[in-house]
Amino acid sequence: MKKILTACLLLCSLHVFSQTGNPVAGQLLPAVVSLKTTGTGYFTIPANAVIRASGGEEVIAVAKLFSLALNHSATYKTTVTGGTASSGIRFVIDKSGSDVKGAYKLSVSATGIVVSAKEPAGLFYGLQTLLQLLPPAIETTGRTSTTWKLSRVEITDAPRFAWRGLMLDVARHFFTVAEVKLFIDQMAKYKFNVLHWHLADDQGWRIEIKSLPRLTEIGAWRPEKTGTFGDMSVPSPDEPKTYGGFYTHEQIRDVVAYARTRFVDIVPEIDVPGHSMAALAAFPNLACIPGVKAPSAGDKFMEWPASGHFYGLVDNSLCPANEEVYVFLDKVFTEVAQLFPFEYIHMGGDETARNFWEKSDAIKALMQKENLKNLDEVQAYFVKRVAKIIAAKGKKMIGWDEIMDGGLAENAAVMSWRGLKKGADAAKDKHYVVMTPTDFVYLDYMQSDVSMEPPVYASLRLHKTYQFEPMPEGVEAKYILGGQGNLWTEQVYNFRQVQYMVWPRSFAIAEVLWSPAAPRNWNGFVKRVETQFVRLDSAQVKYSPAIYDADIIVKGDSNQLLLDFKPEIEDLNLHYSFDNSYPDQFYPVYKETLKVPRDASLLRVISYRGKKPIGRMMSVPVKDLKKRL
Repeated sequence: MKKILTACLLLCSLHVFSQTGNPVAGQLLPAVVSLKTTGTGYFTIPANAVIRASGGEEVIAVAKLFSLALNHSATYKTTVTGGTASSGIRFVIDKSGSDVKGAYKLSVSATGIVVSAKEPAGLFYGLQTLLQLLPPAIETTGRTSTTWKLSRVEITDAPRFAWRGLMLDVARHFFTVAEVKLFIDQMAKYKFNVLHWHLADDQGWRIEIKSLPRLTEIGAWRPEKTGTFGDMSVPSPDEPKTYGGFYTHEQIRDVVAYARTRFVDIVPEIDVPGHSMAALAAFPNLACIPGVKAPSAGDKFMEWPASGHFYGLVDNSLCPANEEVYVFLDKVFTEVAQLFPFEYIHMGGDETARNFWEKSDAIKALMQKENLKNLDEVQAYFVKRVAKIIAAKGKKMIGWDEIMDGGLAENAAVMSWRGLKKGADAAKDKHYVVMTPTDFVYLDYMQSDVSMEPPVYASLRLHKTYQFEPMPEGVEAKYILGGQGNLWTEQVYNFRQVQYMVWPRSFAIAEVLWSPAAPRNWNGFVKRVETQFVRLDSAQVKYSPAIYDADIIVKGDSNQLLLDFKPEIEDLNLHYSFDNSYPDQFYPVYKETLKVPRDASLLRVISYRGKKPIGRMMSVPVKDLKKRL
């Protein structure tokens, strides 16, 4: 990771960003460093092609993924073999290739295809580009009769950042092993290489710890509830705890091994000292003020005033003054370290309610003993002890940027989520940083008008995500490992909704983290997103069509409500009605600020491209619009 930036800067200087006008480049996401077409013809893949893989078992495994995709066509029976050849389809380890981890070259000529790289990961990323050069039918999960042919191109490509991540929260809602593997498949197609697996939170403990079986016997289950998070009925004492689940050691090893075949590393997160209600339900003695019940969807256990100074209604934080806490964490991180080979373990550290610490005589005694001036330093004391536990397992600790408060532990890495400044400050102090700010990459945020989305506390449109820039000014580049998008799942109940929330905003994150930092072309990016929509349809992957929805801006006052419709992309006509009917292309087109008729009760808006509806019918009661003033 530390060597990638120098080589990438050179590659970025070679970037041909005018390729956005190239129809072949228009198929590719993220954008490649350099692409040139080498003729007007095509290479048609023979139905019985033999794919050569030179460089070992991992190379053969990559070639087999290509063969499997080609064989979705009923007319194809391709095979893979080792060895070299002078033509045909070849995956080749080239020791003289780029030193940037993940770099590759791809050549399609009249006589064949060559994918070359210095190591297998580069070949895998070259394969993802190669698949995007083929028709969308290559993505189908079933059979097709397509003949596979590709334009003749020369591509040189490499990632800008080493850490290109997505976070999946399985604590708030549980997802099966098969669904996690599908998530890995989909992220790997767009050259993401880190899965941040959020395994423990207030609403569920999702990892088996064999030395502490109560963690999953109690902490992994709660009453099943469906509704709006934070506004559901409180479970009755006898309500059965039937919702949840956890991953066994065997299942985790299986997922880790599967991820490695897609060159994805997994960062496990055990969120402490806050967000620990599931753990405290099993071991209430670890709280400063014991008495925590099992986590239940619908329970209100935190208060979030408008001031932002949140506090717990019940104690959901581990007690830094209790030595049993560190014995507990040593057992947890011993097993976590054994299951996950990646160098980092995430210890959370965010949003810790401290009001019960304030009441604790044990905390007061700890502060006096350790000369701790405030509760920031109490949490820093805890974080530094956790860092030592994790280091003793041969791992590095990473945590949310609250771990900086009160003094950052030596060698700790930081995930900067409360903006970019915390990350910049950590990097200036020579700590490694992953940038993941809420205002650009929080994928649980609403991505369309509030009338169209499950309600959460903020919005994030695609064009905003595309403005994400992980590299702050005045920071030594080697300390910015990269960035990631985060999907918290309080309001995400099933895997189809996971997909809806992730795509297409993660296309923007993928491009920011992989492609050169040349001036970005929003309109060109949108065209490539729409190309990917066709491929997602072929793969039966759900995605959000929010880019076609109007952003409704409310102005005026209670006497005269005024509306502006802001389209996110060009070439759309926004047709509307106030008379309770359903608008089509013959209805008025929005051109300037609208006055809402005095007695109107309902606004409807739909977007058209030409004569075809492309957006969703938006229906918004006028009374709800007035609430936005």
